[in-house]
Amino acid sequence: MAGACNQLFVGGLQWLIHVVMKMLSWNIRGVVRSEKKRQIKKLLIARKIEMVLFQETKLSSILEVEVRRLWHRDRFEYMSVEAEGRARGLLCIWDPRMFQLSDCCSNRNFILLSGTFHNSFECVILNIYAPNGVVKRGNLWEVLLNTKSSFSKPWCLGGDFNEIRNVAERVGCSRRDREMKDFNEFIDRCEVTEIQMLGSKYTWSNAHEGIKWIKIDRFFLSPEWIERFKLKLWGLSRTISDHCPLVLMEDVRDWGPKPFKFLNVWLLHPKFASLMVKVCGESYIVGDAGFTLQEKLQALKMALK
Repeated sequence: MAGACNQLFVGGLQWLIHVVMKMLSWNIRGVVRSEKKRQIKKLLIARKIEMVLFQETKLSSILEVEVRRLWHRDRFEYMSVEAEGRARGLLCIWDPRMFQLSDCCSNRNFILLSGTFHNSFECVILNIYAPNGVVKRGNLWEVLLNTKSSFSKPWCLGGDFNEIRNVAERVGCSRRDREMKDFNEFIDRCEVTEIQMLGSKYTWSNAHEGIKWIKIDRFFLSPEWIERFKLKLWGLSRTISDHCPLVLMEDVRDWGPKPFKFLNVWLLHPKFASLMVKVCGESYIVGDAGFTLQEKLQALKMALK
């Protein structure tokens, strides 16, 4: 069953400066060999990762000493789910100066961490490894939706979802129309948005033949994440696994004024139209048409929050 939340605090200086948020999700297909541990640690150092979501550790037990061989910072906390024999297994590791844990839960297919990012943003982070079986995968979607009612803070879901959203996300693999429909319905009901990946189109390939390519590793975010952070998702090169690592990170460059954005999911909410009419009707603004529209949109944004 799921490992307990484990903590390790080692002395060091107070975490005083803001650092760019960097989270990595990776189906590592086993982390038994020492050389593989060294390669993983090298990547975490190079990318300055603050939190990792590992899938398929294939470890029947995960001890503190094993985590230390993977992690690259002086402080860490972690939570794990043991493998079933030599299959599956989940592991989350994070810097407690970046993420402060307040609650957690897990099963064979996910680890849920509820806490605070950078001492200010309350959120929920999930490490997902969806089953291969269609029925079991559908059951997982329902479990996650039921869990969301108990953990209502903004969600971030990362991991291996073992499913595609459209036929363009696979090459050389069979069609799965019903499964795609169920997956997309789950995303809509969960009210999250997929972060589009840069640097790679697919996330898995059968390493030896190289004739099958598919996108099954992803990140999904609640709207509050998108409003709070300027995030980019990068798909890195495949090296020690047939899955590529995904790095979700803040883009700190100044791109000038933000463009207008609107999440279509709001249109599905039964009270959206009446709220929009109410907010715009109550907003008395003096100025030209452009200024009036800008101020009314700002008022609507605050009301939606």
